[in-house]
Amino acid sequence: MDKHDIERIVSAGLPGAEVLVEGDDGAHFKARIVSDAFTNKRTLERHRMVYATLGDAVGREVHALSLETLTPAEAGTVTTKD
Repeated sequence: MDKHDIERIVSAGLPGAEVLVEGDDGAHFKARIVSDAFTNKRTLERHRMVYATLGDAVGREVHALSLETLTPAEAGTVTTKD
């Protein structure tokens, strides 16, 4: 699994999210995810939402994933809903 796979999976699981994943060793990744779905959620809840999109890959193909999870307001960005 590479960073582009993770971006696609998380984007599919959190529609409308802005997802940027870094990491080139195939096992250790850093992700910045901006989503309206994180509104009124604590950090742990946000991380669980992201991990849920990745399912069994966490701990297998993805050995380490550092997360920055933000709402659009926190990130200073504006997202539009389709």
